[in-house]
Amino acid sequence: MSNVIVDIGMSLDGFIAGPNAGPQNNLGDEGRRLHQWMYDVHSWRERQNRTGGETNRDDELVREAFDRIGAYVMGRRMFDEGEVGWPNPPPFREPVFVLTHEEREPWVREGGTTFTFVTDGIETALEQAKEAAGEKDVRIAGGANIVQQFIEAGLVDELQIHLAPLLLGDGIRLFDHIDRGPVELENTQVIDSPKVTHLEYRVL
Repeated sequence: MSNVIVDIGMSLDGFIAGPNAGPQNNLGDEGRRLHQWMYDVHSWRERQNRTGGETNRDDELVREAFDRIGAYVMGRRMFDEGEVGWPNPPPFREPVFVLTHEEREPWVREGGTTFTFVTDGIETALEQAKEAAGEKDVRIAGGANIVQQFIEAGLVDELQIHLAPLLLGDGIRLFDHIDRGPVELENTQVIDSPKVTHLEYRVL
């Protein structure tokens, strides 16, 4: 049975993007520094149609993360930021369901990625993503508002945080505005490397 996971990079002070984020400033001011550890590994570079890269434990984790996912859900803001910068084929290589208020025809890309635009809420998007994923997992890719909605609705099974040794000081926080009260987590794995700390939790 597939799980619903949040897998996301975050600064030590809780930001997943810097200030002034937008389509022409992907991840905001200094936000790309949150993911520098990932940009350097072979499996990520391979997904970007690039060669080289490090082959270490970080690389193994990125490859494992891609291999387990059968579909993605993301918000329209994340899509708008990525649409201008993702290569073809995009790095997902699986169906992506975009939550939006505006209807749009599916956007078919190379490598197995089709962006389908869902206008009637997170439950419908998740239902479609689970059907597309089959026995594989569904990843809630972001942004913060979408992650918060899924956590509030009790629809997240696993939470994976890649904690960058960085204080952004401003930007978009991951866990603001969660109104469902305390959310209890079970720590299932901690992996430390020189550039990032990988934290994995099960949502109880």
